Amino acid sequence: MMTITLLGGGNLANHLTNVLLNSNGCDLSQIYNRSIEKIRHFEKQTKITNNLDDLRDTDIYILCIKDIAIKEVSAKIAHKEGLIVHTSGALAMEVLQNNLRKGVFYPLQTFSKEKNLSFDNIPICIEAARPKDLEILHSLATLLSKKVYNINSLQRKKIHLAAVFVNNFVNHLYSIGKDICDTNNIPFEILQPLIEETAKKMNTLAPFEAQTGPARRKDYKTIEIHKSECSEEIETIYTVLTDAIIKSKSHGN
Repeated sequence: MMTITLLGGGNLANHLTNVLLNSNGCDLSQIYNRSIEKIRHFEKQTKITNNLDDLRDTDIYILCIKDIAIKEVSAKIAHKEGLIVHTSGALAMEVLQNNLRKGVFYPLQTFSKEKNLSFDNIPICIEAARPKDLEILHSLATLLSKKVYNINSLQRKKIHLAAVFVNNFVNHLYSIGKDICDTNNIPFEILQPLIEETAKKMNTLAPFEAQTGPARRKDYKTIEIHKSECSEEIETIYTVLTDAIIKSKSHGN
């Protein structure tokens, strides 16, 4: 049974801690976080600490910490013999300041503490400097998910960029839609079926095939009506996205 130390107390760290604690085949021996209070709720299930000098010797150290802290924290535990991995989508494996036993364990999903998620179908992207360590990460990943991918650092950066477009930017557009509804005394829930159907289409259609709306139809009259209803900030976003859809080569235009 592989032993694991997890470093972090944020959204991903909390979800990963829960799934590791309930997974057969691995032993989450310890959790570290600079603020002990953020991991206090796991105290009855495993050892917790806020001191890097107190870290136990384990097979794998998973750094679920902010990207800006990975270099510094990995340098402080570089003397450990176990495999040290980070969970960043944007940073290369080489940011880790330890020996050749380094890698990446990147679950590709959006995580919120208050929203429970099953790891079964969450893609986990893995990478390691040594073939044997890649096998170890593959074994760990398959304990948690049915979708495991060997992805190198360059590919992972591109995936992370794509994820920002399909998740973070889309979520911001939801916020704009909600603001428009709230300002005009319209229940945001009226858009829920549209949101759900748009997402479902991705199961059967390519995005360019699913695209609809005035930009797709080049309905400039409706586009101008929409712009007249926008604030300056929202009009800028509307115009950029509309122009991009109109010019999209995916539509054969």
